Amino acid sequence: MSGKQKNKLPKWFDGVIYDKGETITNPYTGDSYALTKEEISMYDLIKGAEMMISVGDWEDKKDREELIEIIIKGLDWFKANNAKAYMVLLD
Repeated sequence: MSGKQKNKLPKWFDGVIYDKGETITNPYTGDSYALTKEEISMYDLIKGAEMMISVGDWEDKKDREELIEIIIKGLDWFKANNAKAYMVLLD
């Protein structure tokens, strides 16, 4: 699989697609990793879903389940596309 195909965002991705990559620092460890534009887009989708779960009141459990599914699929995408970045930033 070529690098271009490997980092392609999946069809289910519905977040913002950024124009360039960025270096992200893990707030717990202080370790940093440079992400591609696709990776930073997925990272932000995962972190946004995590934030929504933490602040929601969740009368509608379906919404919460959809956010959990986004997080799981996003983490799986990261593991398949950049396992090292996953280990540094998301594990």
